[in-house]
Amino acid sequence: MSSSTPLTTPDGRYIVVRGRLWRCTNPELPEAQREAWVRQLMRARRGVAQAKRAHDPQAEREARARVDEAKRALGERGPVWWQDGAPDYTQCKVENTPYSDWYAALETT
Repeated sequence: MSSSTPLTTPDGRYIVVRGRLWRCTNPELPEAQREAWVRQLMRARRGVAQAKRAHDPQAEREARARVDEAKRALGERGPVWWQDGAPDYTQCKVENTPYSDWYAALETT
């Protein structure tokens, strides 16, 4: 696995970043829709950075709202996109979730 490829849980629901789980994009989104929302997300993130550099709290709030909108549209925030009733472990340490054994096995190999 290259450093640019995130570690993904076996069920494809999360990536692992510094030992925490972060929800993946809904794999059922049509590719064109996903790409459009990712473009909007990147623009919004640049807007956050620009507003921070300009010390403009209002612009930062607005940009962060656009980030949230895009992340929700992608399925990375808000209601979970899977249908089996499993809980959301976003932001949880992997070791405190049902993925702990899987993750521990990776660290020993």
